[in-house]
Amino acid sequence: MRKVHCEIVSSFWSSLRGGGGEMQGQLVRVIGVLMLVLVSTVAAEAQEGANQFDPHDFTGIWLMEQGGGRMGGTVPELTPQGAEILSTRIPSRSDDRITVTNPSLSNYPTYQCNPDGFPNLLLDAEPIEFLMHDDRILQLIQWEGRTRVLWTDGRAVPSGENLENLGPAWYGHSVGVWEDDTLVVNTVGLEPRAWLDRRGHPKSFHARFEERYRRVDANTIELQITAYDPENYTAPWVGSLKVFKLLPPEDYTFFGWTGLYSGITESICAPMDEVQTYNDRFRDPGGSGVGEATINQP
Repeated sequence: MRKVHCEIVSSFWSSLRGGGGEMQGQLVRVIGVLMLVLVSTVAAEAQEGANQFDPHDFTGIWLMEQGGGRMGGTVPELTPQGAEILSTRIPSRSDDRITVTNPSLSNYPTYQCNPDGFPNLLLDAEPIEFLMHDDRILQLIQWEGRTRVLWTDGRAVPSGENLENLGPAWYGHSVGVWEDDTLVVNTVGLEPRAWLDRRGHPKSFHARFEERYRRVDANTIELQITAYDPENYTAPWVGSLKVFKLLPPEDYTFFGWTGLYSGITESICAPMDEVQTYNDRFRDPGGSGVGEATINQP
């Protein structure tokens, strides 16, 4: 387009350069109009380039800006097993089920330096970097300095005797496939001692979690998570929509050092630092260790 505009200007100049003052004045006006058109075209092309993206490429560092911190959606009715497990768990914040007057009373496993596990870690509003490879996608998660592997090499998730022999894992075993422009990830074999979310909802070793990722524009990824766990829930649990936004470099650059793990804290709970550092900074900001947790009766 810019080449066409230049050719038009050149043509006008060649035909009018020998004319009088009036003719040259017309030329100036024509060139002015064409320059305005050219500037508008350049701006439009720049905007179009900024909006272009490959829906199969999630490369970059992203932050969940909608739906973070919880599974969301409508929690299905729990089975007797699920209800019993939930009754033993004390979160650090009050909700409809329980009133907590001091966060230090919580028995949230992370407060004893245990891994968050999946999907709890993913639900946290921490930066996540996607690295795309031919046979796998890596999720680098700032909290815990964790790496999650989503296999895309055609394998199936473990099942049957193979799954039983592998046993539970904090982040399970994940396989992804593309359905048009949606990345569908299934994860199985999860550690049941890790909470599903910060509110203490249970999950079983035989549960299956489905994540559906879709890049809807250059700066946005949408995620829908569904939990299939008949041991603890009477129906599948469809979570609320999660929205990730692409972070600009200035948001992960500190003191001249740039990258996912360039912040002023590693966000890692080290047992040797737990009492003085982790608990004081993350667990106990609201109290000194006195108070009670009360189960709210329906």
